[in-house]
Amino acid sequence: MIDKTVWQGRRDDEDGDLGLRFHQKIQPMEDGTPSGVMIMGFASDEGVMRNKGRVGAQNAPVEIRKMLANLPWHHNTMNIYDAGDVRCDDNDLASAQANLAGHVCNALSHQHFPLILGGGHEVAWGSFQGLAEHFVQLNASSPPRIGIINFDAHFDLRTPSGSSQDGSSGTPFAQIADYCQQHAWPFHYACLGVSRSSNTQALFAKAKELNVLTVEDIECQPYRLADISHQLAMFMADLDAIYLTIDLDVFPASVAPGVSAPAVHGVDFPIVEHLVRLICQTCNEHGQRKLTLADIAELNPSFDIDNHTARLAARLVWTITHSLSQPTSHIAKGVMQ
Repeated sequence: MIDKTVWQGRRDDEDGDLGLRFHQKIQPMEDGTPSGVMIMGFASDEGVMRNKGRVGAQNAPVEIRKMLANLPWHHNTMNIYDAGDVRCDDNDLASAQANLAGHVCNALSHQHFPLILGGGHEVAWGSFQGLAEHFVQLNASSPPRIGIINFDAHFDLRTPSGSSQDGSSGTPFAQIADYCQQHAWPFHYACLGVSRSSNTQALFAKAKELNVLTVEDIECQPYRLADISHQLAMFMADLDAIYLTIDLDVFPASVAPGVSAPAVHGVDFPIVEHLVRLICQTCNEHGQRKLTLADIAELNPSFDIDNHTARLAARLVWTITHSLSQPTSHIAKGVMQ
């Protein structure tokens, strides 16, 4: 059942269907529901704690839902479901990530679009495992070409200490790269908004070794938006599927104070939003969207100010779902017109 204490907001009954808001349209995720967007929380900051960050991200999913609840509904006939939370309350991060992966895989197999609300960026390893298992179950004749697009001040390519069970919020894309290597899958990773002052030379060297498309925060300026959009379009052109992940620390601390690791420079929201819309509207030659999965990470309500960061996260959820609700007939292969 949906927690109605979270999904509450203003009602404009005098406006009929044109006055509806998210809290009036959200539905519980149940077996046999028609295809739509599955919203699920990943209530964890175990990975943040292991990465020596500011803990508190486990409380993020409920805060994002609260800010999303009152936003107006412009989503045509799209179905959006709340599937509850996966929690990590026992320090067993690997099990929580595997649990999340199972839900993501199941949602994909039933033609739903999983949109996960973190939680620390350790959510990415769980999200990807679910997407990978979905492709394994499809039993394709060739390895899938999955592209990971990460808006983030950090590469999160740290090597887990010990086994892969010892991952953190700083290791998910290294874990994904290892998975791809072990399964002879190509590794396509783009990190946009990365800060050179927040990543060591070793991490930049690893990104270069893995052929990561890297766009630094200082490059993410309005006058360069067309060039970045072109780079991103070329990155997406030959992919079978896209996994979008947004770490809220990609934004300046002045607009996103409630994160595990605040950014001094950051990337302005309009630039990120433009690129997110480009990603959402990118299709293959059959007119099918390539974006298959998305998550939002690192909201830390303990350090938020007047819900600024939670509202920003909710706006991103709104932007993604609204973009997915729009027709694709005007979209050419690989690029947005």
